[in-house]
Amino acid sequence: MLNPPATMSKTPLFDYQRWSERLPALSRQYRSRQPFPHVHLEDFLEASVARELMEEFPEAGSQAWIQYKHQNENKMGLPKRELFPRRIGQVVDELNSPEFLAWLSELTGIEGLVSDDTLEGGGLHQSSRGGFLNVHADFTMHHHQKNWRRRINLILYLNEGWREEWGGAIEMWDREMQQCEARVAPLLNHALIFNTDEHSFHGFPDRLTCPEGVSRKSLALYYYTPEVNVKTAGKSTNYRARPGDGPLEAALIWADKQAVNLYSRAKETFGLSDDFASRVLSLLSRKK
Repeated sequence: MLNPPATMSKTPLFDYQRWSERLPALSRQYRSRQPFPHVHLEDFLEASVARELMEEFPEAGSQAWIQYKHQNENKMGLPKRELFPRRIGQVVDELNSPEFLAWLSELTGIEGLVSDDTLEGGGLHQSSRGGFLNVHADFTMHHHQKNWRRRINLILYLNEGWREEWGGAIEMWDREMQQCEARVAPLLNHALIFNTDEHSFHGFPDRLTCPEGVSRKSLALYYYTPEVNVKTAGKSTNYRARPGDGPLEAALIWADKQAVNLYSRAKETFGLSDDFASRVLSLLSRKK
């Protein structure tokens, strides 16, 4: 059993004692879940902490937000830790701490996990009305740490009063992409932790129907293991069509996936940032 770290705060950023007591059962649950190892945790943080995060969550008005807007997704991201409000930054630091990594390793059975202080591809995410993210398996290696293999996703949702009819539940699909086997609604203080590999297909592919002025908000953190011998190049994000998608939609998903793959290779080779891609996509969107 893990020993909770000492803290000066009456309300811990992450309650190690409470969650460590549940680790044996949660770990068995995690490893047995289909279509790939995962666990859905309600009341992940203390309620007051989660509410602070929700209330602090920044509007997407500034140019610091990256626009992920192309055939396979329509969402915004803010990965720059230095721009996060105070409490959000503290929680991110805690979830990237050695203490949390030890807890996460016990939960998942994956030893040697490391956190990513640069929040590559992660950080704050939000999608407004019409937003979506097609079903995909994530990139498998860090774009700038070439011996880091991506192993775990943690997504913390920060949406109070979210309605089921608005959509936005994350779907988890089998490796043959024949059916969705699990869904998690993006509700306040609900966390989803799952293995990420070439077959962990997930997304929220249907357009959001939430009212104007409402957005689907989340905090995403990714964890890696350093690999001593990297013999093959990592794979970029692998978007997949669903059985109900028509031939044209499937072809567009495939074509956009190839473009994303080319961008990922350029990103690794030339050290490009997602800010660059965001500016290009925004320019193309205005021209349309």
